[in-house]
Amino acid sequence: MTAPDTAEVLRRTRELLAAHPPATTGRTDFLKARFDAGLAWVHYPEGLGGLGASRSLQPAVDAELAAAGAPDNDPRRIGIGLGMAAPTLLGFGTDEQKQRFLRPLWVGEEVWCQLFSEPGAGSDLAALGTRAVRDAGSGAEGGGDWVIDGQKVWTSSAHLARWAILIARTDPDLPKHRGISYFICDMTDPGVEVRPLRQITGEAEFNEVFLTGVRIPDSRRLGPVGDGWKVAQTTLMNERVSIGGSRIPREGGMIGPVSRTWRERPDLRTHDLHQRLLTLWVEAEVARLTGERLRQQLVAGQPGPEGSGMKLAFARLNQQISGLEVELLGDEGLLYGDWTMTRPELVDFTGRDAGYRYLRSKGNSIEGGTSEVLLNIVAERVLGLPSEPRNDKDVAWKDLAR
Repeated sequence: MTAPDTAEVLRRTRELLAAHPPATTGRTDFLKARFDAGLAWVHYPEGLGGLGASRSLQPAVDAELAAAGAPDNDPRRIGIGLGMAAPTLLGFGTDEQKQRFLRPLWVGEEVWCQLFSEPGAGSDLAALGTRAVRDAGSGAEGGGDWVIDGQKVWTSSAHLARWAILIARTDPDLPKHRGISYFICDMTDPGVEVRPLRQITGEAEFNEVFLTGVRIPDSRRLGPVGDGWKVAQTTLMNERVSIGGSRIPREGGMIGPVSRTWRERPDLRTHDLHQRLLTLWVEAEVARLTGERLRQQLVAGQPGPEGSGMKLAFARLNQQISGLEVELLGDEGLLYGDWTMTRPELVDFTGRDAGYRYLRSKGNSIEGGTSEVLLNIVAERVLGLPSEPRNDKDVAWKDLAR
């Protein structure tokens, strides 16, 4: 069957608008209708929110809907579901899992979080110690339940999430990369405890999650037992693309506020700051266009290491731009509006005031893969440089020093 072209995709978009006028259709109802019409992510298969079309056609759909005033979902609230869980489900999920999870995920009815990092396994994620033990005697459909015990940390939106993507160790006798399995965890199940982690901004966007005797049926496992590291690589690569290569307009992201301040406050300008702002503006635009090209080159669910380079650029630019903004504002830039402890519903890198942006950007070089780890990925997998010596790759996890 021939994949739809631009004309066909736009025809379907206009039919959606005619059948569900944005002015008279509720937001959730419109998003459900859009998913069912295959216009959520056009490169996904039919029946799963897509049309099997080229990914490059998505901007045309988005522009047509935006011009008609149609509602959209909010990646700031459901970004983990959209950018990480969905492509992993597409690549490794069963038909039943895809049908169950993708629609409410995209519509925003169910928020997702990511249970990967641990107190002793951050940059070296494969060293994780959360255990998943098979209870074959449980008699559950699909071969019994898995019983999960452990602790996860730096979990964005865990206080809002219904579902989590989770990796846990299922065989401690294998080397650390080979004894891991990948699960979907119900965050409302008994034994799941979420505790806030207050950040330098004052808010608790992140959390730590304790898992005590949490039962997960084998039907919510993604990929083969023991092959979770391979599945997790799909999640991690998509995470870096979703952070570093997100779709934004010109002067979107961190460069927008400082550019507006520059235009509206001529009294703050100096020659040195002007030159630095011009340089960062150009670099931000290059990064934006490179991210667009990267998204068009992606095969659904199978990004390469290039996303690590984009995420590196994102962190560096955000920190340099926010630092310039504070310097431009002088004393005003040192003010911070609100230290109130809150548990926000949105992950917003650029919101609030200059002080918030400066403080929040410090986490950009840690979350989604530390810059040091990503530099190694770029060096080895993009530039072809030799790997650093490792003496732990073939040692059983249980024998590793911790």
